[in-house]
Amino acid sequence: MMLRNLLKPGINIKRWILLGIVGVSILVFGIFELINKEYHSLPKIVLSALIIVLGALIIYVAIIQIIKFFIILVNTGSIDVAISSKKFEDLIYEKRVLIKGPKIVVIGGGTGLSTMLRGLKKYTNNITAIVTVADDGGGSGVLREDLGILPPGDIRNCILALADTEPLMDELLQYRFKDGRLKDQSFGNLFLAAMDGISNNFEEAVQKMSSVLAVTGRVIPVTLDNMTLKAKLKNGNIIDGESNIPKGVIDNKSPIDEVFIEPTDARALKEALVAINEADAVILGPGSLYTSIIPNILVKEIRNALYKTKSIRIYVSNIMTQPGESDNYTVNDHIKAINRHAKGKVVDYVLVNTGKISSELELRYRNDNSNMVIINEEEIKKQGIGIIRSDFVKIGKGHIRHDTEKLATILVETIMEKKLFNDKKKIGEYFYLSQRLKENKKNN
Repeated sequence: MMLRNLLKPGINIKRWILLGIVGVSILVFGIFELINKEYHSLPKIVLSALIIVLGALIIYVAIIQIIKFFIILVNTGSIDVAISSKKFEDLIYEKRVLIKGPKIVVIGGGTGLSTMLRGLKKYTNNITAIVTVADDGGGSGVLREDLGILPPGDIRNCILALADTEPLMDELLQYRFKDGRLKDQSFGNLFLAAMDGISNNFEEAVQKMSSVLAVTGRVIPVTLDNMTLKAKLKNGNIIDGESNIPKGVIDNKSPIDEVFIEPTDARALKEALVAINEADAVILGPGSLYTSIIPNILVKEIRNALYKTKSIRIYVSNIMTQPGESDNYTVNDHIKAINRHAKGKVVDYVLVNTGKISSELELRYRNDNSNMVIINEEEIKKQGIGIIRSDFVKIGKGHIRHDTEKLATILVETIMEKKLFNDKKKIGEYFYLSQRLKENKKNN
């Protein structure tokens, strides 16, 4: 009924939808021309920038006009947006619970981090994701090299994980071009690159994109400095660049001794430090040990904040080892690597997987030099670290992943037990979270 009302003759909204599509096309064309090195010259760069601005302006005008028409249709009764009293009450209750949720800071990068965020946002609005900017491969690497911006890939994934968007919009922003010079480039990366072009810095671009997509919480790059990750291998060789490290380890047949960043004095964002200081819990991972988690704590101000915070610090251990990065590592080896690079203890509790996988899937992973991470409880306890066990395994398209719902539930239960319940000021939050946990477990 709504679609019929919107498209019937005389409404004139179709022209603005068409204009918006034209604006998107112009914007993408402008970005494409800007990153095309073949014909780079000052006039070409200026022209491309003007095309990008024109495209953004057209999109803005189209959106404003569509909103105006929507308001007119609502006021004239052409579109029924009535909400049942029961649904309205549920909406208020949900917002009431989420606003009172714990303050959670997550630190890392990669798909593991965004997977966890999708679950956590069901329990709290107070989420801050501090994301690595060491990525130099794939579409992010191309944009980093051509436009001089920080890599947008991990940031984009976290924004989408926390966004309140329709499935179609999510699919659009994750879409990768299949042909031409934009092949394998994500539309979401281009969107963030365009935002960076009309912003004062990358942090502002992330904030603007988060605002457009109605993000729950905040997504913050760990630094605005052009950070490069390097690895020193046991044989003394240095591997330059995050994307080259796993392959470098395999080619050299020598494991990682340590990783480090350049510049060594990279500065953290003030908002990230404040968030860690005020958090009820700081969660490290899940994600690649040396290329997603550790790069963040190599920023000196971040690791200092982790020392000083009164929050509980939780590490989510990987389910499988990663070839060329954590070969044959146990859970304890992961923790020791984190604390060694942090130059002190920054983990209070570790979440470990007790779930099993089929022998067929285990064999397939073993053929790719990947094994289930062994827990070795006694060694972990010797470091004074609490162990939280659960079955987190979820199989998707033949790959082993953390189960989003189970992971979020066990994390929130841990925060309630270890932090909120022992803090008189947090008892109200404890009550609301208990209700939400009961509801989610019932629904699942």
